[in-house]
Amino acid sequence: MERRLAAVLAADMVGYSRLMDVDEQGTLARLRTHRIELIDPAITKNRGSIIKTTGDGMLVEFPSVCDAVACAAEVQDRMRRRNADVAPDKRIQFRVGVNLGDIIFDDGDIYGSGVNVAARLEQFAGTGDVCVSAAVYGQVRRMGGAAVRGSG
Repeated sequence: MERRLAAVLAADMVGYSRLMDVDEQGTLARLRTHRIELIDPAITKNRGSIIKTTGDGMLVEFPSVCDAVACAAEVQDRMRRRNADVAPDKRIQFRVGVNLGDIIFDDGDIYGSGVNVAARLEQFAGTGDVCVSAAVYGQVRRMGGAAVRGSG
């Protein structure tokens, strides 16, 4: 087991169950397209590593908070533009939480309070929003990064 400080991004798709109930194949196809064309390239560009994915979400580790926030902001901004001509009930939208904390790497997965806090922040984020911890907010602010909404 390896322990280190890292930026953790937790994201999930808002309304996933509802969209799947209405159109499983169409929802999965649209999500796959967003992953291939936007999300995965943004993660790679910002030096992130996808740790795990679920049907409607993912956990990503970044070497810096600026990289994590830049990735989250890019995805959310581009998803807003992609959804501009999509009916509201068919939009794929995400909520994202970003935390800086101690994590434990074990057998290809990550654990610890750094992960737990990121997951809780994601739950607090509104549709299309990024919610960051106070530690992330402080780091990004000191670096002159994009405007973010901090917690606690």
